[in-house]
Amino acid sequence: MKTPEHDLREVARHFQTEADFVSAARCGTGHINDTYLAIYRRDGREVRFIHQWINHHVFKQPEQVMENIARVTTHQRRMLEEAGCTDSERRALSLVPALDGRPFCQDPHGDYWRTFRYIGGAHTCEAIESAAQAAEVARAFGAFQNQLVGLPGPRLHETIPAFHDTPSRFGALVKAFDADTHDRAREARHEIDFALAREPATGTLLALHREGLIPERITHNDTKLNNVMLSDAGEGICVIDLDTVMPGLALYDFGDMVRTATSPALEDEQDLSKVRMQMPMFRALVDGYLSSAGSFLTATEREQLAFSGKLITLEIGIRFLTDFLCGDTYFRTSRPGHNLDRCRTQFALVGSIEAQEEAMAAYVAASC
Repeated sequence: MKTPEHDLREVARHFQTEADFVSAARCGTGHINDTYLAIYRRDGREVRFIHQWINHHVFKQPEQVMENIARVTTHQRRMLEEAGCTDSERRALSLVPALDGRPFCQDPHGDYWRTFRYIGGAHTCEAIESAAQAAEVARAFGAFQNQLVGLPGPRLHETIPAFHDTPSRFGALVKAFDADTHDRAREARHEIDFALAREPATGTLLALHREGLIPERITHNDTKLNNVMLSDAGEGICVIDLDTVMPGLALYDFGDMVRTATSPALEDEQDLSKVRMQMPMFRALVDGYLSSAGSFLTATEREQLAFSGKLITLEIGIRFLTDFLCGDTYFRTSRPGHNLDRCRTQFALVGSIEAQEEAMAAYVAASC
């Protein structure tokens, strides 16, 4: 997917920053949207904002995405303030309104943009550094879910329908494999076989949901390590990248934490010997998550925490593999075979989780 060119000075004119634009530079490593750190001047002092281009090719209804984000962040700040928090603007994203009062704007090219207040004294990480950090990330995501348990209706929009519908993702893979429009299936034969062998696991959580054992909740649905801002002291203070906040299962969020936080390898690591599920990291995730989310989880949700890591890792690997077979039309790539490398990393982690799944389940059971 080719990255478009943007005129950030033009974008800046559309928002109520009450400051003079100076410059902007791309930041972040997201696959979908483009993010810029912008420098402004106000009364002789430097102030910063985050401008984001919303990829409307992926998010087909960006107005609904922004309605969700505005509702969620407003509710978060209300909850924080009611709890006596004195720095709620650092612990929940704050949207800067466009000139017309909406939480987004469209530039002359029809592209959608949003602006957030910059959160200083905080950073994100691409790879987990310690068990304590893993616990903080899990605590932050658990707190985020907890804040939204009481979000008033109506139901949030599904910004990407069936986003974590693993059987549907599996069906898309089979379709891509059968079509093989880019003649890539031969290169990915081992990975295709790996996925096909695990089809029975793909419907487990949805079946429990249909049985009424796992309730629908408001979830982040993309709980990567770099979607939590950590204070310079190491505290998980703010959950970011809210495009996929929508109705979902709490286990989707925990499962993606296992996927992204328990292995020392990056998401696209080519040396698969570095990919492994580290039990100390998993234990830290369980401890951190239950410390903030434990009050609302059902018994079945708790029982499936270990399995959720395997399922979501498998699902994301399937998505990377499908995109590779389809010609790299969804995830941004930076080298030939990039999505296949990502897939192989995910599947290597699935294998490591499977080898330790009994021990993972035993730890969860002892922690509940």
